[in-house]
Amino acid sequence: MEIAATGRYEVRITASDVGKRVSVRRLSVPGATGEKFTDTVGVLTSWDDGVLVITRRNGESVRIAEKDLVAGKVVPAAPARRRGPAATWEELAHVTARAWPPVECERLGGWELRAAGGFTRRANSVLPHGDPGLPLDAALAAVRRWYGERGLPAYIQVATGAEGTQETLAAQLEQRGWTREVSVELWTGALAPVADRSEGSGVVLSRTADAAWRARYGRTGAGEVAEKVLHARGAESAPGVSVWFAAVPGAAGEPPAAIGRVAVDGRWATFAAVEVAPEQRRRGLATAVMAALARRALEEGAFAGCLQAESDNTGARALYAGLGFAVHHSYHHFRAPEPAEQDTAGSGR
Repeated sequence: MEIAATGRYEVRITASDVGKRVSVRRLSVPGATGEKFTDTVGVLTSWDDGVLVITRRNGESVRIAEKDLVAGKVVPAAPARRRGPAATWEELAHVTARAWPPVECERLGGWELRAAGGFTRRANSVLPHGDPGLPLDAALAAVRRWYGERGLPAYIQVATGAEGTQETLAAQLEQRGWTREVSVELWTGALAPVADRSEGSGVVLSRTADAAWRARYGRTGAGEVAEKVLHARGAESAPGVSVWFAAVPGAAGEPPAAIGRVAVDGRWATFAAVEVAPEQRRRGLATAVMAALARRALEEGAFAGCLQAESDNTGARALYAGLGFAVHHSYHHFRAPEPAEQDTAGSGR
C-alpha cells in the first residue's frame, strides 16, 4: 500500500484511472475506535457520485465510498500464471466456443449472438469481444430483441480475472440491472500428465454420443439441437474440430457408469460433460475418462487442455487440480432484467 515519506497513507488514484487495476485500503468500520482497514485489489470500473466500484478477479463488484478511502494506487496487471500452457483469455474463449457451437449465430460488431434452442447457457449467450458497433445501451437493446424473437432469455458471457478481461463490462451490466446467474472457472493444463495416468482401461471411445451416453448425460432435452451442439455441427463449427465421446460401460441395460467428451482443435483439447453415476463416484472413473480422452487428443496433435467448472462445484475442482489443471480466468453469465426491472435500473445503480 502507498505510504508517503511522512509515514502517512496516500490516495494516488483518481477517476481518470477507471479501467486500470488498482489496490485500495479503506476504513472497514468508519468512525470506530481503533481504525480497521479492508484492502481490495481489482479493476476500477467506475467512480461516480463519490462512490468507487472495483471488480475483483472473481467478478465480484465492491462499492467503496470515496470518503472511506485511506490509500490507493495503480498496480501492475495480474502476474502471469505459472502453471499450464500460455494463452490469452480471448484465445481460450474462441477455442471453447468452437468446441461447443450454437446452431445459430449473428454478429453485432465484434459481439457474437449465439442461440441453440435454450440448450445450455454457453450456446445461448452473447460472446462480447471488441466493440459492438453501437453505444452500450443500444447494443443491449439489440441483444434483448434478438433473443426475445427466439423466445429465449438474453445472456451475456463476461470474462474476469486475467489480463485484459472484461471487469468494466461486468460492472456496466450490473449497473443496468443485469443479474449474474452463474460463474464458471476456465482451467488449463498439459495433456501429457493426464494421459500418463494408469487409469483408463475399460473406457470406450466413439465419434458419436449414442442413446446410452445421452442417458447418462441427462441434458439433451433439446433433441436435434443438442445433437448438433454435442457433435460440434452448429452454425460456428469449424473445419478441423474433432469430437470424441468416452464411456465406461455400466451394468447390463443401464447407462454408462461414467462419460466424457473432448473436442480437439489444433493444440487445444476442450473437455466437457464428464459425468459419473452417483453410486460409482470416488472410484477413479472420472480420471479414467479424462486419461482416455487425453491420450486420444495427443494422438491427434493436441498438447494443451482446457475445461470449464462452475465455481461452486468443489468435487470437479478437486479432480481437475489433481490432474494438474489450474484456473486461468473466470467467466460469468449475466441475464437481462425483466422489462419492469429494466425501467427502474439506472446507469448509476
